[in-house]
Amino acid sequence: MNHPRRIGLLVVSIVLGILGVHPPAVAEGNPGSLVIIGGGARPPSITERFIQLAGGTNGARLVIIPFASDNPAGSGRSAADEFKALGISAVEVLQETGEPAVRSLQQATGVYLTGGDQKRLVTAMAGTPALEAVRNAWRRGGVIAGTSAGAAVMSARMITGEEVGNPPEENRFRSIQRGHVELVPGFGFITNAIVDQHFIARRRENRLFSVILENTALLGIGIDESTAVVVGPDQTFEVVGNQTVLIIDARQAGKVHEDPRKHLGATDLKVHILVNGDRFDLRTARPLSTRP
Repeated sequence: MNHPRRIGLLVVSIVLGILGVHPPAVAEGNPGSLVIIGGGARPPSITERFIQLAGGTNGARLVIIPFASDNPAGSGRSAADEFKALGISAVEVLQETGEPAVRSLQQATGVYLTGGDQKRLVTAMAGTPALEAVRNAWRRGGVIAGTSAGAAVMSARMITGEEVGNPPEENRFRSIQRGHVELVPGFGFITNAIVDQHFIARRRENRLFSVILENTALLGIGIDESTAVVVGPDQTFEVVGNQTVLIIDARQAGKVHEDPRKHLGATDLKVHILVNGDRFDLRTARPLSTRP
């Protein structure tokens, strides 16, 4: 095990906590909707739902937050051009996280978080007036959308994408083991689940199972590419898009146990596989409809 690496990850987590990445309660205020996109190409059905929730083509006032990207200016410009091409004239890309950003977000009906690196996004936003302004936009009924890294930050506890010990990319998350997945505080729009993205396409089942077996009070939401969950104010969501969403529920599972190599085991887990149009209640952890 790479002990300096583990110490570094612990320091990152502590610093993010000190900086203020502490989630508001879900019930606080009168929250709007979330459009949590698993990355990849975004089909029109997801984009249309986001715009509709933001007030429609004529009423939407969008703010794009590109800080997950290693090229924020280019990523922000690309997203802005896309929305403007769809007829939305009020589109702004944040350049910083201070008071000018707050003024922009105070007028926003929709916020869009681009993809990239979720740790980069959290570090850029943690403890800033802009992050609280994003939360306020949601509390007053606005819609917050995020893709890939922008999806990962939605939960109160966030998977960073790093494996403790930092093995080569091709060897990461090859088992369901204790202590392998790095978690840090996210933005906290969802407090009873952990979100993972690019889920089936990048074979991320092992890491989400590992996280949930170590945090059995939480649901795991694995969202595949070109797919979104649209979470309403009542904490129910609908799947929109081309692929699947997998829900892991270990809350009623048998006792989690492990072997000498820290491989995790458990019985009686629930797994739901949802497709476009399926609906799910995050409060009760139950599907809301079944298909014939």
